[in-house]
Amino acid sequence: MADFLTDKPAKLERAFLVGVQTADMQEGEAAELLGELKELVENLRIAVTRTELVNLRRATPALLLGSGKAQEIVDLAKADGADVIIFDEALSPAQQRNWEELSGLAVIDRQEVILEIFSDRAHTREATLQVALARMEYSLPRLTRAWTHLSRQRGKGAMGGEGETQLEQDRRIVRDRIVHLKQELATVVKQRDVQRRKRQRVPVPTCAIVGYTNAGKSTLLNTLTGAQVLAADKLFATLDPTTRQLVLRGNQKLLVTDTVGFIRRLPHGLVEAFKATLEEVIVADFLVHVLDVTNPNVEQHHATTLAVLAELGAADQTIITVFNKTDAATATMRRNARRLAPDALFVSALTREGLDALEARCLELIAEAHAAIELLVPHARYDVIARLHATGHVQSEEQLDEGVRLIGRYPPTQAAFFAPFVQKP
Repeated sequence: MADFLTDKPAKLERAFLVGVQTADMQEGEAAELLGELKELVENLRIAVTRTELVNLRRATPALLLGSGKAQEIVDLAKADGADVIIFDEALSPAQQRNWEELSGLAVIDRQEVILEIFSDRAHTREATLQVALARMEYSLPRLTRAWTHLSRQRGKGAMGGEGETQLEQDRRIVRDRIVHLKQELATVVKQRDVQRRKRQRVPVPTCAIVGYTNAGKSTLLNTLTGAQVLAADKLFATLDPTTRQLVLRGNQKLLVTDTVGFIRRLPHGLVEAFKATLEEVIVADFLVHVLDVTNPNVEQHHATTLAVLAELGAADQTIITVFNKTDAATATMRRNARRLAPDALFVSALTREGLDALEARCLELIAEAHAAIELLVPHARYDVIARLHATGHVQSEEQLDEGVRLIGRYPPTQAAFFAPFVQKP
């Protein structure tokens, strides 16, 4: 687990974790976050030797903690044979350097752990570029930790004169890489935009599945649509958005997109970097917010997702709240969830419990957004009926003497074809 911009060991195997409980945090919140950090670190296949929770009355600019407590943590970490100290609290570049000088060990924070996981899980070109950009922007103010890993050979002129320091040259290299990555990312985003517009030429309602990481979003997408998206019991199992078609009752089609999971203290740089991936959230007709009903921190997960949605500009989106994993839920868990979100649905992506109710709710929202139209089709024109079934949604169908009366919806691109059969109100 080594960033090529740092001089940390090539492989970190044993981590000592430090959580910080401050006065402005709820009681027990730091312990919950520390447990989450432990799971994040273990997802990187790094063993956790110990977790240490520190009550902090006042942060210090040099080490965040007091010098006495800092030395105590260093001694414990070395006694445990740890090769990295990981803070759940964000460290400034100066604090990170001071800790590494004090301990002689690699010292990182939650942001760097999340960046490493994202780097490990990114597969598509877009996700890879977004992670690289976030890592470059995170590393830029920290270059003084390890300038030796960047090329030292520099010419004169445009590449800088003889008086330019190595650190200045390295900063310029990283800034140039950031500019290049942003240009590449803009090209990829433009390509995604073209793909989205192609889908919208034959408008099909869209929804995006959002929620805290490991809530079961990918499993839900697989169960609903028959997709085969990676669904594993680990944080950030998949970063790449996947869109699949779901056919609802009456042949109503719905495009469903699985998105990257949210997490508390998600580095701001990653929110910015992943806005392109999360654009599906902003343009979707509605959202399905998935929560793990069995998770003891479900209330915080609920709040975190809504906060990230607000940051993305999607706070006003229509949301279906869904509590997943009900097959493993107790009655108490269900009661607590009902208090948190009274109108929520309860489902199990594994057993399909409650999925009929979810699909029915999706149909209701589609119907609200797209008014149904009445058509009268002569018995001799069953090709019209077949086309409505193929391209739109049939809400009801009734055989009459003069023809077939249908209530349904179709894309605007099909309006001219169906116009002769539309019944005026």
